Amino acid sequence: MKPTNFLLSAAAAAITAGAASAEDMTLVSWGGAYQASQQKAYAEPYMEMHPDVNIVWDESSAEAVAKLRAMNEAGNITWDVVDVVASDAIRLCDEGLAMEIDPDTHLAPAPDGTPASEDFGDLLVSECFIPQIVYSTTFGYRTDLVGDTPPDDICDVFDLEAYPGKRSLEKRPINNMEWALLCDGVPKDEVYDVLATDEGQDRALKKLDTIKDSVVWWSAGADTPQLLADGEVVMGSTYNGRLFSLIEEQKQPVAMLWDAQVFDLDGWIIPAGLSEERKQRALDFIYFATDTQRLADQAKYISYGPARKSSAPLVGKHAELGIDMAPHMPTDPNNAKNTFLYNYEFWADYRDDIDAKFQAWLAQ
Repeated sequence: MKPTNFLLSAAAAAITAGAASAEDMTLVSWGGAYQASQQKAYAEPYMEMHPDVNIVWDESSAEAVAKLRAMNEAGNITWDVVDVVASDAIRLCDEGLAMEIDPDTHLAPAPDGTPASEDFGDLLVSECFIPQIVYSTTFGYRTDLVGDTPPDDICDVFDLEAYPGKRSLEKRPINNMEWALLCDGVPKDEVYDVLATDEGQDRALKKLDTIKDSVVWWSAGADTPQLLADGEVVMGSTYNGRLFSLIEEQKQPVAMLWDAQVFDLDGWIIPAGLSEERKQRALDFIYFATDTQRLADQAKYISYGPARKSSAPLVGKHAELGIDMAPHMPTDPNNAKNTFLYNYEFWADYRDDIDAKFQAWLAQ
């Protein structure tokens, strides 16, 4: 079936019918530099093309699963398009809270006609998930606080003797448990097998115990960049795009530790249960915002790799800094020498149980 931008006629009809003012469409994202990149690459050009639509942002993506569960229970879905990480998309899809997407009907083909299903390829990890970007969670460190030998190994995070000082880690088990097991000697390809056991979970927490007293826990992506900028931590984990902003835009004395960066996907879902009119409007936005050019455009503002194969050759220079963006992408060969691939299915299955254990450990 040939993809079509099927809402154009409906939008024209709405205008013809005399829609007096633009209707709000609520997009949910993460705030900060990432949401700003979406505003510039997707929202502003979409609203220029569709003056009948006014895009409103909600910065609640971190709580998307819980909030959509509550909205569904109440029978009142107030969000139209939601940006989530892949594991949350899988959970929402499994629970029937996100609508299924047919890539070759609902998403634009590549400029050469390649169907969207082929252009996104293996990144279509759920029937409800529309990928936008490949990003990584990795570490930044203060170049002026690490002595003459900068950290170059993920296990330097656990070395308080060589690199004394505070670290910042996300206040959740994801990534921290994997890094802990890697640095406790578990081979990369066995990490999730070990983490699936109670003994493996306890082993990861025991390794984290070795630095627990030196950790500042963060919950917002902006926390670690601020802690690094203020010199309150020597090194800390966050999303690579946040560190790019800190290093290249703010010119802070910070560098990247790419070793064992954890690759992940971020993208859109459309909540189940929207009215037909809102669903069609959401689908129209998705069709536009995930085409080849738009995904490449987002990379002008933030150092996340576009999810479409056809977008990669179009990634150029930063819109304001004028620097080449390709070397700052987590997928660049120089940065991806030792990557860790996030296991979406594992965390979709184990998240609730390990979350509970991790929070109990934090409270000890």
